Amino acid sequence: MKTIRIGILGYGNLGRGVELAIRQNEDMELVGVFTRRDPSTVQLADPSVPVYHVQELESMAGKIDVLILCGGSATDLPVQTPKYAKLFHVVDSFDTHASIPEHFARVDAAAKSGNKVAMISIGWDPGLFSLNRMMAGAILPQGQTYTFWGKGVSQGHSDAIRRIDGVLDGKQYTIPVEQALEAVRSGKNPELTTREKHRRECFVVAADGADQARIEKEIKEMPKYFSDYDTTVHFITQQELDKNHSGIPHGGQVIHTGKTGVQGEHTHVIEFSIKLDSNPEFTSSILVAYARAAYRMAQENLVGAKTIFDVAPAYLSPKSGEELRASLL
Repeated sequence: MKTIRIGILGYGNLGRGVELAIRQNEDMELVGVFTRRDPSTVQLADPSVPVYHVQELESMAGKIDVLILCGGSATDLPVQTPKYAKLFHVVDSFDTHASIPEHFARVDAAAKSGNKVAMISIGWDPGLFSLNRMMAGAILPQGQTYTFWGKGVSQGHSDAIRRIDGVLDGKQYTIPVEQALEAVRSGKNPELTTREKHRRECFVVAADGADQARIEKEIKEMPKYFSDYDTTVHFITQQELDKNHSGIPHGGQVIHTGKTGVQGEHTHVIEFSIKLDSNPEFTSSILVAYARAAYRMAQENLVGAKTIFDVAPAYLSPKSGEELRASLL
């Protein structure tokens, strides 16, 4: 079995998770981490792995089988993925749902120009949740699909809280409304508004003397973030935040209810659920499995951008087809 040589671009929470995930896969090795920072300031879990400045990345063409891109979707991946897809097989976690078709088109053109495979929008949503939505709808076309997120930390919403004047720190949790979950699981196919599906809970550290009533009002009335949800705001100390809210947990469910029978008399419920202690580490593990898939697809001379819909499940496993049929089928 050939060892797949992996490179990591970016070493935040996601990059650190990828490094740890690679250590759990015997058919992979991490050949280098690439960063915009001073490489001497980046401390890896494995100090024997070299850290390079991003400017050295292009010179590594031919020495990396798959490059995993661990930047953000707002400004990093729209530039980095098409740029490096010309030189490497790549995997990214681009998660701006509305912009995926445009991102796919740019990356597809770049990957084809370099005869490379480029996996985009790999993660759990978009990603595993997308795959389950598609499969459930194909199996039960007379039905309805619901997606619930949480309980989990929303990093974007937490950042929005921290940008409010007078806020020193804060975390925000997205929480499914239990009554909505129960109605969906029962097969009632309810029509649910945004407010009826999720609520938001905020834990805020305010500066001494800050107007907490104003801060709470700004949070609850913030458009696109909180105004469409029932939102609870708790003011706590920095010590409480550090002790009780330091992690990045998340989770959620995709639930599809469908009908079969002559007159739709039989109801079926398909549910895919995850509960995560660490959102970035789980997402990183998905990226690593799909890096294996990208490598295998490249060995079959496939090129261009791919999404999770395009990947045969067997490509994800280090086991051979014979082993899979014997042990899992």
